[in-house]
Amino acid sequence: MSNYRRQSVPGGTYFFTVTLADRQSDLLVENISLLRRAYSEACGRLPFETVAICVLPDHLHAIWTLPNGDSDYSQRWALIKSHFSHALPRATSLSASKYRKREKGIWQRRFWEHQVRDEEDLARHVDYIHYNPVKHGLARCAADWPFSSFHRYVERGVLPMDWGGYDDSGNFGE
Repeated sequence: MSNYRRQSVPGGTYFFTVTLADRQSDLLVENISLLRRAYSEACGRLPFETVAICVLPDHLHAIWTLPNGDSDYSQRWALIKSHFSHALPRATSLSASKYRKREKGIWQRRFWEHQVRDEEDLARHVDYIHYNPVKHGLARCAADWPFSSFHRYVERGVLPMDWGGYDDSGNFGE
């Protein structure tokens, strides 16, 4: 078994990728209200600020800032995953290991995290998150994807509505 070590900076800002076990699934968008509820419950128990987020069919990306003195993002993701999974049926084929650990086989066990280093790094990761549905061919432009914090950024005047896609003349909006 590997000895995986994660960054741990209290009050830090982190970029995450969290993925379903079945990469062909659209479970996250099919059950978006359940995911939102699980996310909200976890944030209520162990607060964090969501800087940016985008939920795609089989994975999600998020940037969080943790409270001062707190670095336990793993527990927060465990809460989100377990709350979401609790309301869903067990996967049809489970490994013996997942069965022993009472896992439903919905999520990949691990997630990927990156500690955001500075404002430029943060901006780059926010752009990555908001452009991700376009990158995966799920939307023509960032504004077309409903499960993204992109819309909050537009409402606040941080990004224009045509950012991250192509306009009718085929020009890339920036």
